[in-house]
Amino acid sequence: MNVIRNEREFEGAAAAQSRIPDRLVVFEMANNHMGDTDHGVRVIEEFAKVAKDFEGFNFAFKMQYRQLDTFIHPDFQDRMDIKYIKRFSETRLSRENTKRIVDAIKSNGFLAMCTPFDDESVELVVDDGFDILKIASCSFTDWPLLERAGQTSLPIIASTAAAQLHDIDQIVAFMQNRHKDFALMHCVAAYPTPDADLELNQIDFLKDRYPGVRIGYSTHENPGETMAVAMAIAKGADILEKHVAVPTDEYAINAYSATPDQVRAWLESAQRAYTLAGQTEDRIEPTKDELSALTALQRGAFVSRDVKAGERLKDEDVFMAIPTQDGHVTANNWSKYTHYYAAQDLKKGEPVLQSNTRAENVREKIYGIVQDVKSLLDTARIVVPGEAALEISHHYGLEKFDDYGITMITVVNREYCKKLIVVLPGQNHPEQYHNKKEETFHVLHGELRLVLDGKERICRPGDVITVMPGVRHAFDSENGSVIEEISSTHFVDDSFYTDPKIAENKDRKTFLSYWL
Repeated sequence: MNVIRNEREFEGAAAAQSRIPDRLVVFEMANNHMGDTDHGVRVIEEFAKVAKDFEGFNFAFKMQYRQLDTFIHPDFQDRMDIKYIKRFSETRLSRENTKRIVDAIKSNGFLAMCTPFDDESVELVVDDGFDILKIASCSFTDWPLLERAGQTSLPIIASTAAAQLHDIDQIVAFMQNRHKDFALMHCVAAYPTPDADLELNQIDFLKDRYPGVRIGYSTHENPGETMAVAMAIAKGADILEKHVAVPTDEYAINAYSATPDQVRAWLESAQRAYTLAGQTEDRIEPTKDELSALTALQRGAFVSRDVKAGERLKDEDVFMAIPTQDGHVTANNWSKYTHYYAAQDLKKGEPVLQSNTRAENVREKIYGIVQDVKSLLDTARIVVPGEAALEISHHYGLEKFDDYGITMITVVNREYCKKLIVVLPGQNHPEQYHNKKEETFHVLHGELRLVLDGKERICRPGDVITVMPGVRHAFDSENGSVIEEISSTHFVDDSFYTDPKIAENKDRKTFLSYWL
């Protein structure tokens, strides 16, 4: 039973080194030591035998401190007809005996935890060397007690039974403002708690409302119940608290405290729940068998025509079918963001394999271009319709886009056409002309160098330039520019580049429909 220390960052507070270990199981002894120190030590020793069989957990034993001479009003000290006064008075321990129990907790490998119910008891919790301080549900908004507890260096676990939401908000703020190492426990103050009142979904509620705050489960259900703890773990609770007791001929146990055998069954359920739930920190890595089984059901790519080495494989060049082979490029790999080039000549019907192709992933490059375009549009304070398509022109390939290329946003293309042309800083648009389209450029943002039939001019925001059919035009911008292009209908086969290499590049455009 080792203490694990974790780095956790609480929302609104500086990172703090946690002294509340993961997978902490708290055995609550409360007054079931029955005021008998020997019996209390026996309870600790009996549950130590159970705990040693459960690796992967950390265990604490919890006591309760009340200074009865001041906790109970002087006029009521002898009122044994009042339930709690009778119980507390009959189970009173001397300072010598409480220290003996604390020593037994630590010598049996447990963390020592204590619930103080008054200010003076907070001092004794610190003096007696407890590792964790607990705030009971009845004391959840006992502000004098909380202020004193907050002044200690001990981590705090607080139960939330019957607490109002605004009170929990205030307690979380109180703890975070003091940079306290703390956790909340979902708890229901019914002893024992009926199944219908367990409200385990409150664990989800607390986790969602207080991100970064650890949430646990303090149980009061029937001591033989084992499903509730498994459900709590599945919901993310990693601090578990349970009342425990050891029945003897002299001391019976109450209806909500578990025996060693019942705790063993409860821990077995918790252990299995952790196994079934698995990890939450990262996405799990699939097993080799899992991958093999899934790949066998995936369609593989096969070439639908003879392909020469160096050619890029497009959608129309392949068909998808089973069975797949080792190293097969499958339909699951096929994406507009991954380009496959034949590394050797491929015959019609041959499989497309990782070994006979070269893959080029362009997702990161495309994503970067989109972010740069958005940034320039934001700087220019230009609002773009959400449904407008984005066309990325990379005339000499994506690898040269930063030097040669533009992006165009088609707003409308009917008998009239409106586009936004975004020229990123340092980009050049190669010389081209149109045989059908007449277009007018309206500069909205930035400075543009425009060359028309070899004549250069500098265009600035507000300038309007008309380019007639057949006029060769090229442009660039040193610091970036946005142009509104208004034209007659745009035809895909009506752009002609004076550099023949551009026309030979059949993959010079990438289209995105959902980019905003």
